[in-house]
Amino acid sequence: MKKSELLKEIIKHIDIKSFDSTPIIESMRGMSFTSRDTANAADIFMKMLKNKNCTNILTLAGSTSAGGCMQVYVEMVRHKMIDVVVATGASIIDMDFFEAIGFKHYKGRMDIPDKHLRNLYIDRIYDTFIDEEELQNCDMTVKKVADSLEPRPYSSREFILELGKYLKENSVKKDNLIEVAYDNNVPVFCPAFSDSSAGFGLVKHQWENPDSHVSIDSVKDFLELTRIKMQAETTGLFMIGGGVPKNFAQDTVVCAEILGKEVPMHQYAIQITVADVRDGACSSSTIKEASSWGKVDITDEQMVYSEATTILPLIVSYAYHSKVWKERELRNWNKIFR
Repeated sequence: MKKSELLKEIIKHIDIKSFDSTPIIESMRGMSFTSRDTANAADIFMKMLKNKNCTNILTLAGSTSAGGCMQVYVEMVRHKMIDVVVATGASIIDMDFFEAIGFKHYKGRMDIPDKHLRNLYIDRIYDTFIDEEELQNCDMTVKKVADSLEPRPYSSREFILELGKYLKENSVKKDNLIEVAYDNNVPVFCPAFSDSSAGFGLVKHQWENPDSHVSIDSVKDFLELTRIKMQAETTGLFMIGGGVPKNFAQDTVVCAEILGKEVPMHQYAIQITVADVRDGACSSSTIKEASSWGKVDITDEQMVYSEATTILPLIVSYAYHSKVWKERELRNWNKIFR
């Protein structure tokens, strides 16, 4: 098959405003297994939204953004449900920034040989396709932004803020997470920023500017996020997948202690994952296990073992249509670093 035949049907991001999942969540509350866990997670999220002193942190790992959930995250930020985002570089750059500058993800097929896809310069994320040529254009756009900045170390939050400024003037898709977060002073952290298209662009930037260049300081990231935790005190985690973003956000409690300031553990925690606990990992521990490290309280916590694109829209639609977010105020955490 030709490239044009394979990159034809665009992935559509689900709109949680277009349907009201309240009857589904309320029905699930009386059920068992993952349904009841999902309803409980929705109830905990409501507690996070109703607690006016709580700073809500969204952590993103995996490919839900490419798979059709990016608009869910945009609406969570736009409607004051989320105050801080911690994500993989792929979620923010390869998926969000990539679409913001005009490119698309496409519905793929499992029966196409991967060698054939490689020959066509098509990258595969399970059943989603991306045009590698467009992805490299994204890499070079990141490089273009880096070339325009003062050469110095930046936290990923600082650099993503600069990407937000760039998108204000240049985005093709205005409804993107980086730009909406920028408009609402919601900091976005990518603690492993180079593990994405951003990395390729920044490597080329440094290759061409060996003596004076932009770099990403992950320790500065950790300090900045810990400063938010120390000032916020009460916090809730909404975790998609696990990995670095999840652990990075949880570790702020321990880091604050190391810095001589005792802060409460994260009061609320939801994790949606398909990871298994039997290998001792669960993509960086279960919530209960994290409590043994002094990171997360276990009074209001829920593990939901499910592929996130199936239940995340239900939970967020439920919260959106409850309208409790209208009573929340923007935290404006980006402003504390200016």
